[in-house]
Amino acid sequence: MSKTIKKICCIGAGYVGGPTMSVVARQCPHIEITIVDMNAERIAAWNDENLDNLPVYEPGLQEIVAEARGRNLFFSTDINKAIDEADMIFISVNTPTKNYGKGKGMAADLKYIELCARQIAAVAKDDKIVVEKSTLPVRTAAALKSILDNTGNGVNFHILSNPEFLAEGTAIQDLINPDRVLIGGEHEEAIAALVDIYAHWVDHSRILTTNLWSSELSKLTANAFLAQRVSSINSISALCEKTGANVDEVARAIGMDTRIGSKFLKASVGFGGSCFQKDILNLVYIARSYGLTEVAEYWDQVILMNDYQKHRFADNIIQTLYNTVSGKKIAFLGWAFKKDTNDTRESAAIYVADYLLNEQAEITVYDPKVSAERIYADLDYLNTRSSEENRALVKVVNTPYEACDNAHAIAVLTEWDEFKTYDWKKIKDDMKKPAFVFDGRKLLNRKQLEDLDFKYYAIGE
Repeated sequence: MSKTIKKICCIGAGYVGGPTMSVVARQCPHIEITIVDMNAERIAAWNDENLDNLPVYEPGLQEIVAEARGRNLFFSTDINKAIDEADMIFISVNTPTKNYGKGKGMAADLKYIELCARQIAAVAKDDKIVVEKSTLPVRTAAALKSILDNTGNGVNFHILSNPEFLAEGTAIQDLINPDRVLIGGEHEEAIAALVDIYAHWVDHSRILTTNLWSSELSKLTANAFLAQRVSSINSISALCEKTGANVDEVARAIGMDTRIGSKFLKASVGFGGSCFQKDILNLVYIARSYGLTEVAEYWDQVILMNDYQKHRFADNIIQTLYNTVSGKKIAFLGWAFKKDTNDTRESAAIYVADYLLNEQAEITVYDPKVSAERIYADLDYLNTRSSEENRALVKVVNTPYEACDNAHAIAVLTEWDEFKTYDWKKIKDDMKKPAFVFDGRKLLNRKQLEDLDFKYYAIGE
């Protein structure tokens, strides 16, 4: 018999915690859910009456928050109160790649996870089920358990791993109708309690239960396999450009092989997002730490291929513009790592911009959902140049036409659907001639643009 869960607390109100808990609240109106975060500004945005101000942009999220907020979904900065009252606690904090010390650039930084564990241990007065929702390196649960069991007040903690398999831009659909829900743990009653929650809307056949380590490793492996496909097709895109083959045609031909399948075979300027690079680096780090050098090098190559694709794209712009972009205006359409999200983590646009800025290009950016503050923060984080230089060389504007006005070239870096609907004749008339378009997402219609006398370059053609 599983424990009935009445109150859930989720620590972390970001891209995972916010949408996931909103959907659980909608599907389980009998459970009271409080999402807590130290960032008061973020919590205020989640509580804003104007739903356009939610800190996470996800199609379908506003409607769900509107329905559940104030009924059984609450957003608060009072972390201790929420921990104290909850039967089940989800940990959904950031686990970035370490940028210091041992494992720098590869291992996950677990300081936020550890702070969470210590806070839970200090506050809890009765038994809790603690669920890892953040993407974590394998065996984090062991560290969590050790902190909880050794600092506690004689309270029993049961740790579960419940990794998310959301794609940003389709997160709400992915939550309402998931391919599978994965729950790993060692304690049957705790597992059953979480299974019961998901079973309110997910068929039992899609809820998989495993041991803790299998669940943690499955998450890393799923992302590694997806990223490896992107890097594989991108490696072929370089070959297509040299041989006269077309990468879309190649992808279609191999994608119809049911053993391979068609997903994640879209050639592009490279993958971004918070998961792929971080999870592969994690896998590489784990493999190295167990002395599996060949395994580590194999997966490392997927990252190297991704970096190569971004450099290749930027190099192609420079070479095509008569070997210099110094003082030339390059318009960037898109900054988010993919369409339908305002997330820019590891976006290809950041690295392409950095590369072109090193060649003294002047960049003007338009993205329908990403703020100027975010764009400058992304560039400042690289520490390649001062924030004053970044602001002098990069301009963020509110319309695509302003971005492209008087530009030497346009680089398409996110596949926003709206880019296809623009008045491309007007854009062409207002650009320097010859007018170049470098399509890093293979989004636009080659024939339409060439008929307008654009010089059009797409990856893998």
